[in-house]
Amino acid sequence: MTEPDCRRATDTDPAGVPFADLDPTLLRAQRTSLKWTRFPADVLPLFVAEMDFAVAPVIRDAIIARVEASDTGYLDGPGPLAPAFADYAASAWNWNVPLDHVYLATDVATGVVESLRIGWELSRRKAAAGDTPASGRIVVPTPVYPGFFEMLQEVPYEIVEVPLAPVASAAPAAAAGASAGAADDGSGSGTPDPAPHDSPELRLNLPAIARAFEAGADAFLLCNPHNPHGTVHTEAELAELARLAAAHDVFVVSDEIHAPLTHAGERFVPFAPLAAAAGALAVVATSASKGWNLAGAKCSVIVAADERANIALQELPPETVTRASILGLHASIAAFSEARDWLDRAIAQIEANATLLAELVAAQLPGVRLARPRAGYLAWLDFREAGLGSDPHAKILAEARVALNNGADFGLGGAGHVRLNLACAPDTIRAAVARIAAILPAGKVSA
Repeated sequence: MTEPDCRRATDTDPAGVPFADLDPTLLRAQRTSLKWTRFPADVLPLFVAEMDFAVAPVIRDAIIARVEASDTGYLDGPGPLAPAFADYAASAWNWNVPLDHVYLATDVATGVVESLRIGWELSRRKAAAGDTPASGRIVVPTPVYPGFFEMLQEVPYEIVEVPLAPVASAAPAAAAGASAGAADDGSGSGTPDPAPHDSPELRLNLPAIARAFEAGADAFLLCNPHNPHGTVHTEAELAELARLAAAHDVFVVSDEIHAPLTHAGERFVPFAPLAAAAGALAVVATSASKGWNLAGAKCSVIVAADERANIALQELPPETVTRASILGLHASIAAFSEARDWLDRAIAQIEANATLLAELVAAQLPGVRLARPRAGYLAWLDFREAGLGSDPHAKILAEARVALNNGADFGLGGAGHVRLNLACAPDTIRAAVARIAAILPAGKVSA
């Protein structure tokens, strides 16, 4: 019997569940997460980053086995999750992770916040010792996952937003000391000119980041790959960011939660090895939660880029570990170790859904532009020329009864945009686009 091609989309989800069984009406009756309870039954929910896909059977079995063993107690460290993650990182990204550099955290948000607390304390100690003045600022590239702004309410940094920039002006060659361009460095991220319905490609604005660092910054919060655009940062871009961080003594926390969902033909580059090579203080926060649909499993890892960062992470409070879920830990081990074929099938379906969305936007949504993702399952749509006014999110929710994410919540550059979840049955995407098309000015006239 011939094995199915893991990179080929089929009529079922990655776990083999027929798409008909992923009808939103059915899922609303079966599931209890906020995706299915926040809005009334007539609203199609495509906002929060949860998949509609069924969990991989091997992960389901791992959770059931722990429950059957009544193994539901507290954790004291990453234990077997450290080698499982390290093996995956080596296989997927050629990143050799020392096991003692891996720390356990409740979720990636906790990992980011607790790492930044340590960074804040380190900058205060340096200032007290007279080494370098503390600025109290953290630089964030925007528009970006709105959870970043919620996380940063827990730490006393002043946020400096640096909007992403079009490829031509964002290239690393524009920054001092860089020699490679951002658009095509052999990483698989070089692209032709966008189609009429595609948004211009936006990338890290390294010259602006350099200026922000020169003005004084203690920390930088990186989203790698970038959410909401699904941008896969190139090695040249990340190496230049690491160089700048080292030169200006800026602590970098890299959220790499979407990294396992890098699309075919793209190359994900973890930030930690580049930071270590440049001498930049950095940590990575990541988990299996997005890649394998384990958003509520509450288990993540924080990885030190080098020994200096490893020493810093030893100051993490004990609750960072003990609040993690033992069920999430075993689910994550199964994901990294045994569910890579499920992930490949998920990526194939997401890519097919992204292509479908692009076709539907071009055919049915005049004035709308799409940023095609290269990682993750989130699509970023520009509605500023679609005739829905300054708040298209509110119009789409109220009139089309489709719940998306409001681009205004993503920081500078986000207003007039929405974010849509692609990890669902293709018919769900078709239904969402049809509903939105019906409320656009052109749609109302034709109706």
